[in-house]
Amino acid sequence: MSFLLDWFREVFIDNLDTWAILGFIAQMLFMMRFVVQWITSERRGKSVVPIAFWFFSIGGGLLMLVYVIGRKDPVLIAGQSMGIVIYARNLWLIYREKRQTAR
Repeated sequence: MSFLLDWFREVFIDNLDTWAILGFIAQMLFMMRFVVQWITSERRGKSVVPIAFWFFSIGGGLLMLVYVIGRKDPVLIAGQSMGIVIYARNLWLIYREKRQTAR
């Protein structure tokens, strides 16, 4: 049991700095997209991806990108960069469809 407490303290307390706090905030934003998607799907009784999903994706992705740049992690920098492009493209497609439908 002491080993687990020592591990928890080392990972979550001793390493808690500004970058880690930013990373936790980014991860919470990123997680919220799934919460929003799940709640919306449950309410409608079918799988739905609401527009808020994409806004949380961009917000979480941008903050996570800042975090991984600060941590100098090339693998996650590449992954987050591509994800942000995809999220923005989905928002553009939604905007374009709504604009065409309004005509």
